[in-house]
Amino acid sequence: MFTISPTDLLACLQWRYATKQFDATKIISAETWSALEDALVLSPSSYGLQPWQFFVITDPAVKSALRPHSWNQAQVTDCSHHVVFAIRDAVDMPLVDQLITRTAEVRSTPIESLAFYRDMISSDIINGPRSQQSAHWAGLQTYIALGNFMTCAALLGVDTCPMEGFDPLKYDEILGLPEKGFRALVACSAGYRSATDKYATSRKVRFDKSHIIQHI
Repeated sequence: MFTISPTDLLACLQWRYATKQFDATKIISAETWSALEDALVLSPSSYGLQPWQFFVITDPAVKSALRPHSWNQAQVTDCSHHVVFAIRDAVDMPLVDQLITRTAEVRSTPIESLAFYRDMISSDIINGPRSQQSAHWAGLQTYIALGNFMTCAALLGVDTCPMEGFDPLKYDEILGLPEKGFRALVACSAGYRSATDKYATSRKVRFDKSHIIQHI
């Protein structure tokens, strides 16, 4: 199993920042992007339910259409890949059954042996107390995928800029998400920083470790 040193990990995280200016001439290679898509697929979620969909936008025309509804942020059009993290309109039993079927397939397990697991998810997210907040729950899971994506990008030397500064309804309309059963939650531009982005050399401002971490 491959591991990196603690020093290298922290160096990557120190290097990462919310990129304000992308170099529009630099495109993420197919190999690197494929790895980042796999990283999205491998993102963890509660129950492994994956209540999300990732819409990857590289078409300049679509990015241009989204920019006015993204507070006119240039990252949307200048980045290599603009990813929209969307949640499902319905977290329901068909989704649970898709997971159960996929689990049986991947692990060569009889579906009948997963009945307890299916019932456990159902009694919590689908029919339990949290069923009234399933959209909120799905959103929380999706932010896990966002964090995973940004960290993996940094490890590969790819810059990112997460953004909530956009009109979700306009994104939904332009990308046709309602017809697909999804709605936009958060977005993240990915590419390579411009040499003129002054924020690239700004020191990170974080509370001291002793201020936010307690050992009990």
